[in-house]
Amino acid sequence: MQTQDRQQRLAALRDTIANIERKPALAEMRTSAFDEAADGFPRLPGGLLQDVCTDAVRNGGASLGFALGQVRTLFTPKRLAVLYLQLAADGQFFGLPYGPGLSCFGLDPAQLVIVRTSDMQDLLWVAEEALACRAVAGIVADIGGAPELLDFTASRRLSLRTAESGTSLFLLRYGADRPASAAHLRWHLVPHQSGRKPFDDRAPGPARWGLTLERGNTGQSTREWILEWTGNAFKSLPDRTEKTRQHPPGAPVSLPSPALLGDPISQTG
Repeated sequence: MQTQDRQQRLAALRDTIANIERKPALAEMRTSAFDEAADGFPRLPGGLLQDVCTDAVRNGGASLGFALGQVRTLFTPKRLAVLYLQLAADGQFFGLPYGPGLSCFGLDPAQLVIVRTSDMQDLLWVAEEALACRAVAGIVADIGGAPELLDFTASRRLSLRTAESGTSLFLLRYGADRPASAAHLRWHLVPHQSGRKPFDDRAPGPARWGLTLERGNTGQSTREWILEWTGNAFKSLPDRTEKTRQHPPGAPVSLPSPALLGDPISQTG
């Protein structure tokens, strides 16, 4: 009798493991079937765990803008909320998202729910629990660098939850290190000089990012983009560096001969 119970438990355990192993495969299939928008950047579906990496904390605003720009495209009539998770100490030091500025990304500040926790354990718990909420379109978690609690096993659990719930989770990371992660996509982001406004060249224009896909698959051969925010979506811009290689600058402009500076008239005081 005990042998039969043991066999039943083993069979149930095998079924559970097989189910767990199938879910990431389904998520990977979904990443290979992204829809490419007319502007050249893929329209990413919900249900993805994404690492958004940048080299310095001062680029955190650019990372947040990129994540919110993606969340903007995930809204549905039933999913209208965005969660922003942050350690309370980081909020006091780095500040919080600026409400009026969210309108630039098509977000109503009333849609943003800010959660501040005392430690990383609580932050990860909130992220995992919030993934089960059907009213949430996306979650942005400012986790800093590479916290010990967010190891590969923890990220694996989060990737399974995102794939199951259909809610995307964006982990904002800072620093050059790339810890082991089960994220479906990993981006490296560099802020670029903003675009120009047609009526004032000195005013800041649309936000721009330099983006590299370091891990994952979007179904495109392109893995590097220069993106600009149009007010409703991302727009892919041409690589100016490549154009510069193809069309080198012309000859320098002729200048007056330095010998003219020796004219006695110019030396009279």
